[in-house]
Amino acid sequence: MNYEENPKSIKYHVKKYLHKNKGRFLNKSVIDFPAGNGVTTKILKEIGANPLPLDLFPEYFNIEELDCKRANIAEGLPVEDACSDYLICQEGIEHFSDQLASFKEFNRVIKKGGGLIVTTPNYSNLRAKMSYLLSESERFNSIIAPNELDSIWMSKEDITDEIYYGHIFLIGILKLRCFAKLSGFKIKHIQPTRVRTTSLFLLLLFYPFILISNWITYRKRLRKNKDFDDVTKREVYHEIFKLSINPKILVDGQNNRI
Repeated sequence: MNYEENPKSIKYHVKKYLHKNKGRFLNKSVIDFPAGNGVTTKILKEIGANPLPLDLFPEYFNIEELDCKRANIAEGLPVEDACSDYLICQEGIEHFSDQLASFKEFNRVIKKGGGLIVTTPNYSNLRAKMSYLLSESERFNSIIAPNELDSIWMSKEDITDEIYYGHIFLIGILKLRCFAKLSGFKIKHIQPTRVRTTSLFLLLLFYPFILISNWITYRKRLRKNKDFDDVTKREVYHEIFKLSINPKILVDGQNNRI
């Protein structure tokens, strides 16, 4: 299947974004990690970027004119400090056991003023939240809660001792924001992809409660946290509040976080 031409696939939305912003990537070095089969690396090459594909299993990379290096995020990426203008982590962060360390490693390899593009299943939408409430699973009645049978996606002992985990480490927008801040990044843009009908229905039912609950918490933290000045508290807490009540995040099935 040609996933980059399928609107239901994140590869389609990444391709659309890269072509729309191709001037931004022209002649820029871009780390593609995890590179997978090389679809995004190929697109980067087509728009004039200089891609560097990395993956835990480079054997599955099939772009002949480029070489994909083996990279294990737990051991650090095999590149020098500040070597890349951009890094694309497409559908990878939800598989990494130490996500904070991963963000710090991304910051190490990106040049000052560069950018990080992260795509991951949107665990902050209302459908996902309802599914977690009912069964602690990614999708109720479809995927069972993380476990040692279904959540090990790949373990190739003939290739590496490392295990490629499934969606054990799914992450919502607020924790993603926190890890980014702690690692020296800040969110500049969130790109929605497609609306989930179930999430839209839940939004109509619960949005007033979501709004009121987050407003109460926001105001309470402004009053009770005495460790920081009012300007700092308002800046941080207001950003969190806005993300918490953002309808686009609450109904979107998958977000590109940039």
